[in-house]
Amino acid sequence: MKSLKKEEKEYMITRIQEYFELERGEEIGELGADQFLDYMVKELGPFLYNKGVHDARQMVEQKVMNLDEDLLSLERPAGRPTR
Repeated sequence: MKSLKKEEKEYMITRIQEYFELERGEEIGELGADQFLDYMVKELGPFLYNKGVHDARQMVEQKVMNLDEDLLSLERPAGRPTR
């Protein structure tokens, strides 16, 4: 997996520290929050990534279905009419 940008990682570390303090009443240092983030990305990241891929695939399939319907609506009758 592509690594996070420095700003993104810093933001996430800060949010983890805030969560531990506000929700759990615990203090977690920057190193601990960084290690926790790395663990979460390693263990949970693939599940979240795969969910994103699945959602994107469904959206693309719907768009293709709509495009196919739009293209079919452009067809014109061909050949001679029967009498």
